[in-house]
Amino acid sequence: MITRQRLAAGACAALAALALGGLAPTGIAAAADEPAGDTPAPKVELVLDVSGSMRARDIDGDSRMAAAKQAFNEVLDATPEEVQLGIRTLGANYPGEDRKTGCKDTEQLYPIGPLDRTEAKTAVATLQPTGWTPIGPALLKAADDMDKGEAGGTRRIVLISDGEDTCQPLDPCEVAREIAAKGIGLTIDTLGLVADAKTRAQLSCIADATGGTYTSVRHKEELSDRVGQLVDRAADPVVTPVATEGAAQCADAPELKSGLYTDREKFGEHRYYRVDVEPGKELRASVSIAADRAVNRDYGVLLRAVTKSGREIVRGQESGDGRTDVVSTGLRYPKAEQDSDDDGGEAQAETVCLQVSNSYSAPASVKTTPGLPVELTVDVVDGPDAASDVAAFGLGRGWWLLGTLVVVGFLAGVLWGWVSRWRVAVWRTN
Repeated sequence: MITRQRLAAGACAALAALALGGLAPTGIAAAADEPAGDTPAPKVELVLDVSGSMRARDIDGDSRMAAAKQAFNEVLDATPEEVQLGIRTLGANYPGEDRKTGCKDTEQLYPIGPLDRTEAKTAVATLQPTGWTPIGPALLKAADDMDKGEAGGTRRIVLISDGEDTCQPLDPCEVAREIAAKGIGLTIDTLGLVADAKTRAQLSCIADATGGTYTSVRHKEELSDRVGQLVDRAADPVVTPVATEGAAQCADAPELKSGLYTDREKFGEHRYYRVDVEPGKELRASVSIAADRAVNRDYGVLLRAVTKSGREIVRGQESGDGRTDVVSTGLRYPKAEQDSDDDGGEAQAETVCLQVSNSYSAPASVKTTPGLPVELTVDVVDGPDAASDVAAFGLGRGWWLLGTLVVVGFLAGVLWGWVSRWRVAVWRTN
């Protein structure tokens, strides 16, 4: 049984734009001037739980450890050449009872880099179920492993475990949120081997915090297939979000070009970003905010386009009640063509400030730091040239619609009044 809980933030941004008229951004790129052919090699690190509980023989009549080894061998044979793969273990070396020592028991079994299949298989073959389950420390070390070597590119950790972390109070969910808050584009996918309810909840929380997936596994074939899928997915071309940090006011906001950006926003916070829109162009923006932890009912997300003086141009908003992983909204703003400015020079671009706000709140027992993950899509395209376009008639120039409604309402009122008087006159006559 496979349960997917993915942030899929880029897709959510596109859906938000579709909801506004089927006009998703046409040219999303990580950075406007970034060359497309220089993408660093994707990196994947498999993090395997080798704690004592992996001795249990409940996966197709064999031990959990044997199932994991078989899956690793199959995945190593099928790993794409362009993927740099590494292996890290937790609980593989210390068999004792000292908790402090057991919670340090994580090591990199095979370094992230070009894959030598024979060497990697030999390293995996030596593993024996041994000690504790320090998931939090292992994730921290795995994130450090990803920082070595060439920066950028797809980064994915695949965590395979059969039990909860035994090294509290270092909560692995909080560790995953801290990793996500760094804005390094690292995704953690988790797999639970014959996992109980508490283990499923913890592994799901880890995956949710970074936009990854959780998979429940009870058979060897499921384990091999799923790990293989995740490794292959790292080789797929993806848009890598660019980390940014919004400001408390428009004057201090970062200037964004067309692209996909990530940020973190505190509960109930407002953040600003700036975009320059040339005459004859149209700004399309969408935002997705993910609830990567338990939140109170009744929440909303607001995206406003305002001038530097604070006058609202257009807005998009969405609200919810109950459990929803992601809330998205978007807007469009066309900048009219201008021949020249008042001084006879060329028409100037308009600075539009994008305000992202949320009305999330959390129960007292939930940690509110780091803030909620935000993905912001910005695209500046050629403006609409047809009056039938929803942005040319309605969103950008709403007073035309208001005037039409007023005239239609007045004429309808006059007509209804005349018909009513005529009917009364006929009734009195009869």
